[in-house]
Amino acid sequence: MVTVEQTIEQAVRYIYPFTALVGQENMKLALILNAVNPKLAGVLIRGEKGTAKSTAVRALAALLPDNQVVSGCPFGCDPEDVTTMCSSCREQLQNGEKPDKAIRKMRVVELPVSATEDRVVGTLDLEEAIKRGEKRFEPGVLAEANRGILYMDEVNLLDDHIVDVLLDSAAMGVNTVEREGVSFAHPANFMLVGTMNPEEGELRPQLLDRFGLCVQIEGILDLAERVEVIRRRVAFEEDPAGFCSAWEPEQEKLRQQILAAKQALPKVQMPEEMLYLIAEIAVEMGVDGHRADLIMLKAAKTRAALQGREKVSKEDINDTADLALMHRMRRKPFQELTLDQQKLKEIVGGPLD
Repeated sequence: MVTVEQTIEQAVRYIYPFTALVGQENMKLALILNAVNPKLAGVLIRGEKGTAKSTAVRALAALLPDNQVVSGCPFGCDPEDVTTMCSSCREQLQNGEKPDKAIRKMRVVELPVSATEDRVVGTLDLEEAIKRGEKRFEPGVLAEANRGILYMDEVNLLDDHIVDVLLDSAAMGVNTVEREGVSFAHPANFMLVGTMNPEEGELRPQLLDRFGLCVQIEGILDLAERVEVIRRRVAFEEDPAGFCSAWEPEQEKLRQQILAAKQALPKVQMPEEMLYLIAEIAVEMGVDGHRADLIMLKAAKTRAALQGREKVSKEDINDTADLALMHRMRRKPFQELTLDQQKLKEIVGGPLD
């Protein structure tokens, strides 16, 4: 007879399939868009507890392909891409050495709420640098997350300075540590996912704006969908191997769609009239700055690539604009994050092609 403890232990070894998640379409779209295009600068998922935020992030990681890395490199550098290598791996190549290769599964690196700056960015041994002129660096969370997913649960409870450092690294793809005139830099290319429950406090607008996309999610109210959530979760817990096997065809289909979109993205064209439409939406919706325009452009192009098209359409802009604009709308204190969908529809106008 299988005990409850054995059942739980067995389930832990399996990841709930991304394609088996019920509802929450905007959250799934935002995560997939970031998986295809890391330049979208991450996604912030806002919602009440128990709405599958953490489950979705881990499920996405299990869906994405493994990484080929330089064996022994603390940053997991890509052995085929010298432009994103750390200084040590690049030096090996310049000396004519071929680095050993290894395969590493897509990582989800979780950032503890109590994390200090040194734990996040890493530390430099100043004594070693001064005495021997050697830079000895102790990697931090950003090094672990390179070429993976950095997951910040309860991001609104983190120190603002820590969040700022993370967002800077996500935007630049590099982490630079400076101590007493000594500096060290390493690649920090990762998909940034933050989750938060607004009931526990808000993020400052300046930090909100730095997340590329934002999703507001709520518990499912449709009875049939809630029942389906129960059915699938129970089926997974009772037979995780069988459940994952049953969903593998859908997983593989989405996996191939993401890979194809990555390859197609550089070829996607943005017609001039679509650029004007994006600018008009940003002005009419009353957002500050130009980051919203750029994110709308990138998100629309990424959606077009996912759909297998080489030209952005009104539909691409319409379906991704709320993800880029919701957290950038001007609002009064204590006013909820919302986007006027009717107004957006009027601005887009005409048939969606």
